[in-house]
This record gives sequence, structure tokens and C-alpha cells, in this order.
Amino acid sequence: MAIKEKIKNLPDAPGVYIMKSAKGSILYVGKATSLKKRVASYFNSKLLGKNRMLIEKVKDIDYLRCESPQQALILEAALIKEKKPKYNISLKDSKSYPYIEITKEKYPRVFISRPKNKKNSYYFGPYTDTGSLKKALKLIRKIFPFCSCHSKKKKKSLCLYYYLGLCPGPCAQKITAVSYNENIKAIKKILKGKRPELISVYKKKMEKLSSLERFERASKIRDKIYAIENIYKGKPRLHELLVLKRSLGLTRLPLLIEAIDISALGKNDATGSVVVFRDATADKSSYRRFLIKDVESIDDYKRIQEVVLRRYSRLRREKKQLPDLILIDGGKGQVTAGEEVLNGLGLNISLIGLAKRNEEVWLPDKNKPKVFNKDNPGLQLLQRIRDEAHRFAHAYHLIRRKKRYKK
Repeated sequence: MAIKEKIKNLPDAPGVYIMKSAKGSILYVGKATSLKKRVASYFNSKLLGKNRMLIEKVKDIDYLRCESPQQALILEAALIKEKKPKYNISLKDSKSYPYIEITKEKYPRVFISRPKNKKNSYYFGPYTDTGSLKKALKLIRKIFPFCSCHSKKKKKSLCLYYYLGLCPGPCAQKITAVSYNENIKAIKKILKGKRPELISVYKKKMEKLSSLERFERASKIRDKIYAIENIYKGKPRLHELLVLKRSLGLTRLPLLIEAIDISALGKNDATGSVVVFRDATADKSSYRRFLIKDVESIDDYKRIQEVVLRRYSRLRREKKQLPDLILIDGGKGQVTAGEEVLNGLGLNISLIGLAKRNEEVWLPDKNKPKVFNKDNPGLQLLQRIRDEAHRFAHAYHLIRRKKRYKK
């Protein structure tokens, strides 16, 4: 898909955009309050210097939608640290951008600064948007309270942040150094983009507390896990998509995935479903269900072909966005059947099948399936999408059966 066409399909929503070269290497990662407007601005204006050099090399754009600009800010910083894009690195040498500073003390303090000497504290950044950075730090503080006082002197009176639940009160010895520094370690992991590691630690804690029947403390840990997932929303989804792309050898990031399933009991009331996942998240408003009309025999291959034909001939006719990847619930036979229809329509869309028995992944041009490790994030994403397609098709099948029984 051409760059201009991709920009048209970008959502008018917060997120992170990833600019790539012709070879697929990441050139630049940026955040936006509106992905559509921000990315379009690069191509609609006269750019100079570094920006012009960047845009001349950009041949592809991926994006990841976020729930808020603050989440986009955290995700942007984590991706820059992880991927080290060429055109983001130059920010590191600039002293005009803000950082998050964590002091090296018994009870570390956390605040935003523009440091001249970076030896006395830990620094995370730089960040390009001070306003969003302040809001992002507030989100983190609600999960992991910290001290932000600029004075190093011990105080006996508690500040307002303590009564708001945003500071655990180390200055008045309301928390031990060990417990306080657990919060600081968690904050560092979030800022470094190590969300999976942090979630893993807290899940083990929750399980241990549950086994000891300390359910109240376990529930508090569970709430922290949910809060971390929410503030860092986007990163795990992107990881799943990147792993899936690499595992399947796809030429593009499968940001739009559609899955097809057939539900039937004998010849009657056969139904099909198409579920849609955007950015590895279910887009239920785009789901479609099909009553099988043209196939009277018990032939799942032909039923799949009917759904594929009806779905993608319509998308082509109405010039709507086509998926980056189609997932069919089934093995070699189902995949071959679907591929025949796509070829007949002249559509070049990546198509795979996921067989339930051994969770094997089938590709149209392969005689043997791909077998992934069970902990492969890409496989887990496919399983989640396949299960949702099965649920949706089966639900419609039950509706049709009930209608027939009533008649």
C-alpha cells in the first residue's frame, strides 16, 4: 500500500507511528495525539534539515493506537530505547529536553528535570513533550507512589501528596526503605519498557499470596497488574504483532487481521463469521456474520469459499481497506480452499490456517505446517483471534437453530 493511502487509513486518535525504510529498518518513532494529522503533516509541508532527510527515506509506516497521549508518550520512549531508531538518537545529546530523574538516595526522589550533570541520579529520556510527560508521571504515581520533594532535609510533617495517596511518606518514616524501593524499581522497569518482566514479578507475588490465603494483599497486587496493563497499553500488542510478522515471514506488520470460522451441525443452519482485530484488539463493530446460502452439502471447504467470496468481493467492490492477514480456522484443506477464491478475485492477501488439534499454522504454499512454541506471543495472538471467530460463528448458529425450532 502506498504511503498516501496508508495515511488516509490512519485513525484520528492517539498513538505511536513507526517510520521505516525500504528494507524495513526503523528510522523514526514518534507519538501523536492524532495519528492521521501528525503523520500527514510530514508529507504536506516543506521540511528542512533532518526532517527532510528522514521523509525522503521513509517507504512504509506502521502505527499502534493508544488510549491516551500519555500512554503514547510512555510507549514512544520505550520503543526508542528498544529499537534505537537512527533519527531519534540525536535527541540524546540535547540538554534542552526534559528527563525523568530518580535520585541515588536511601529513599530516591522522582521528578522532571533538565540536568547539566547526569552523574548524580538515574535519568530516563529525553522526552519532547513536557505537558504529556507530567501527565504520564501522574499516571505512574497513582500505581507506585513516590516522593518528589526537592529538599533533601528530613521532615516530620507530612505533605499533601501523602494524604492524596501519591507519596508513601518516607520523610516521616511511614514506609520502610525496602518497600519504598520496590516502588522505585517498578517505576524504572516501566520507564525502560520492561513491562513483561514487571508483570511476571507481580503475578508470582499474587500467586504466592493466594496460596497462603492472604487474599486481601493478593487482590491489591492484582489491581496493580491491571493498572500497569492499562498505563502501558499498546506495548504488549505491538510485541505480539512483531513476533507474528517475524514468525510467519510476513512482508508487513499485520495491523489488520480478519479471521473466518464455520459453525454447522449437519446440513442445516450452517453459518460463518468474520471477526476483525485492529492492532491486535477486537473491533467488534466490524464483525460480520454469514448464513451459508449456496452450499447445501456438508462441505466445510465450499462453505469457507462462500464466506471468503462474499466478504472480499464486497470489500474490493466498495474499495474498503483489505486485511493484512486472513486467519482461517482449519488446516491445509481450508487454507487451499480460501486461497483459490482470493486468487480468483485477484487479491494478494496473506492467508494462514490454525488447526486446533496441535495448534499448527498452515500456509498455502507449504506441504508441512509451522509449529511454534506454546509460549510464542504470535501464536497466542492467533489462538485468541481464532477462538473469538469460533465463538461468534457458534453464537449465530445457535440463533438460527432456535428460530427453526420455533417454526
